Amino acid sequence: MIASVRGVVAAVAPDSAVIEVGGVGLSVHCAPGTLAGLRTGAEARLATSLVVREDSLTLYGFADDDEKQLFELLQTASGVGPRLAQAVLAVHQPDAVRRAISGGDIAALTRVPGIGKKGAERLVLELRDRVGPVFAGADAPAGVLAGTWPDQVRQGVIALGWSAAQADQAVAAVAETIDGEVPPVPVLLRQAIRLLGRTR
Repeated sequence: MIASVRGVVAAVAPDSAVIEVGGVGLSVHCAPGTLAGLRTGAEARLATSLVVREDSLTLYGFADDDEKQLFELLQTASGVGPRLAQAVLAVHQPDAVRRAISGGDIAALTRVPGIGKKGAERLVLELRDRVGPVFAGADAPAGVLAGTWPDQVRQGVIALGWSAAQADQAVAAVAETIDGEVPPVPVLLRQAIRLLGRTR
């Protein structure tokens, strides 16, 4: 397994770069964001993932280990190969991918070419509990704590028939009651339902 490469950038193409390592030029497939940080003639380090097929060995490169780990995780979902996994990272930053999967944001996932509604739903179903910690980004609603519970509670409330606006109000109200360690999601969901039951 080639976990990373470090060397001089010999060439940069639209979807790959050639990194010279010990006199050998390695062709590494990269997303546009990674390629944008490479300069011909300069030294670079890329985290890499080697994809072995019957008829090929393909090296995929990433700006950091976090991107690489997410790339490999995405491929454990049904119907997701290396090209589609890389397309996801070409469209979204790793934290945005994790937020979309943990929060069931189908619209964000379907912005990726090659992912339809069913594919997005499958990603959420299969990877929601495996994407790791989710950090609230700059676009997260004010007052929502970092983590997966706000999205999970919101989705649960909507699934039970309340509107998105009511779900947001319930999540905000539940967030105000948390002091210290966050209780399990089922406990928070029951609390949100109780709060909404009073206003229905």
